[in-house]
Amino acid sequence: MSSEDRVEFFQHALGDEEKARILDALDGTILTTGEPVAKAERALADYLDTKQVVCLDSCTAALHLALLALDVGPGDEVVVPAMTFIATANAVLMAGATPIFADVDPSTGCLTVETVSAKISERTRAIIPVHLYGQLCDMESFSALAKSRNLRLIEDSAHCLEARRDAVRPGSHSDAACFSFYATKAITCGEGGALATNNAALAERVRVLSLHGMTSSVADRYGKPYRQWDMVELGWKYNLDNIRGSLLLPQIRKLDVHCRQRREICEFYAAAFCDIDEIDWPTVECESWSARHLFPIWVNASWRDKMIVELERRGIGIVVNYRPVHLLTYYARRFGFGRGDLPVAERIGDRTLCLPLFPQMTEAQMERVTEAVVDSVRVCARQEQSVAVTGTPLQREKIDR
Repeated sequence: MSSEDRVEFFQHALGDEEKARILDALDGTILTTGEPVAKAERALADYLDTKQVVCLDSCTAALHLALLALDVGPGDEVVVPAMTFIATANAVLMAGATPIFADVDPSTGCLTVETVSAKISERTRAIIPVHLYGQLCDMESFSALAKSRNLRLIEDSAHCLEARRDAVRPGSHSDAACFSFYATKAITCGEGGALATNNAALAERVRVLSLHGMTSSVADRYGKPYRQWDMVELGWKYNLDNIRGSLLLPQIRKLDVHCRQRREICEFYAAAFCDIDEIDWPTVECESWSARHLFPIWVNASWRDKMIVELERRGIGIVVNYRPVHLLTYYARRFGFGRGDLPVAERIGDRTLCLPLFPQMTEAQMERVTEAVVDSVRVCARQEQSVAVTGTPLQREKIDR
């Protein structure tokens, strides 16, 4: 199969306007954090209707600094979902705290107030809900829980810039929301991220922590009478540069358009699979509550890896988002986790694969994907039936919706 026939898992939509912005940045005097980054921060704050946005080197950096700026550290516990990318839990360890994994809702894969409440102890200092696949968690309920238990609330919103849940937006009901501008995200600069908050003091501390703990940046000092900077606390090197920051502004203006396009693709997928008993997918309670960042499907656990092989053979780009974090080697060894500890996350992790999804997908590409998925399901079903005839037990587990 030629590369032209392949449907990639993701293709960015960067074009001439983004290229022009990079050239503008290269013509500037300051290449590190400066006005292009500041413009992106103001545009994101306007889009999210939050008071402050700080652009950073990654979503991981944003999570890490949010915890540090909220004084979460050694001796503290932070409740996180087991079904997420490793960065959510890693950031807790980076802050010196301990991640406490909670199970997730079987129909959405998202953290719930009930699963979190069961994990809160006297050492708990914070909760990090993850808006998995782009679906906004019930932040009003999480906010109420955090306030009642005097806990910090940080949103991992790497999948979710665009979602609205009535009056709720990422960052509106928490101490901070953290975003990713990684290569496959709704807006991208290759690597990057941001923290949004309505707390000006928190934002200022994050800025200081993102630049070694220094009191001023190069852009702050440029063109002004010399004034010595100071280092007021130990910080990190997490600031975003102008070259990458310049890519963001044109994409911010396209966020809602691209989100609508992704929703249309998801509707196409759902319609194509609605009569296929062997395929399930997460519930989306309301379209406006989801940014539709990913379209995962849930298949029989015994088929999942075979289906990946079948789909790749047919030229369809596939990823697995995600395996449950607590069963990854590092976490299993360090904390002694094993199978059965968080069964819902484990079932989802065993059955998940994510289909190609990007705004500029053509109908022909969508049809190729759905046809390949259905055909791969049939191939795997026939193989399983053939094995069953020989006497091997036939397992057909499906996630309860």
